[in-house]
Amino acid sequence: MALKPEPTAPIHSVQYALRVLETVSSHSNGVTGTQISRETGLHIRHLTPLLLTLRREGYVEQAADGAYVIGSSLLLPGFGAARRQALEARLQRILAQLRDSVGAAVYISRYVDGEIRVTQYADGPRTPAVNEWVDFRSAAHASAVGKCLLAQLDQNGRRDHLARHKTARLTSRTITSEKVLFSKLDSQPATAPVLDLQEYAVGTVCAAVPLTAGSSAGCLALSLPVEDAHRLRAAAATLNRRAAPVLLSLAL
Repeated sequence: MALKPEPTAPIHSVQYALRVLETVSSHSNGVTGTQISRETGLHIRHLTPLLLTLRREGYVEQAADGAYVIGSSLLLPGFGAARRQALEARLQRILAQLRDSVGAAVYISRYVDGEIRVTQYADGPRTPAVNEWVDFRSAAHASAVGKCLLAQLDQNGRRDHLARHKTARLTSRTITSEKVLFSKLDSQPATAPVLDLQEYAVGTVCAAVPLTAGSSAGCLALSLPVEDAHRLRAAAATLNRRAAPVLLSLAL
């Protein structure tokens, strides 16, 4: 499976964030914002909101003298399974905050060994998760999650997936033509959320944004009942803006 080299806004933000964290970690006694700007080449007007995000997520802390040091979120305890559990717990907290921010159930999905996997999600009484009436692994052509992941694959990767999972009609809106599906995936703007307007399930609308880290395709998604469809685009825009902390957690 090969990924399409399509950069997105969250990915650029994470690249900048990793550059900043590398600089901060190289100064054990702390470093000023001016020095970070000088060493990373990031203009202070771009660096300031990035540092605010890193502080909010606990990746950096600001000392009394204003210098920045590595934060507690990067000092995770343990190794192996213990560290993975700490990372998952942090991601779950981020997802819960994101769920409350967008007012929708949210999901992290990955494309692993040729299959779609929802690895974590956050829902609630007022933000119910989508009813998986058809296995997500068999519905890539119809769901926002699936289409977002397929969009990150090359043509051979897509064809391989659809050879194993046929494009069945799930609702009257489902795209079953491979040619039409690929055309829509290719015309999808790299920084725009992928939408599912009752293509997977009647009564549900969804949106997904890519979370590509290295050679792994992933996405961050949300779902809403169709009566809240008027909120979908605004919620998807918020999801896109807030994707960077999630991707950063996956990258570290």
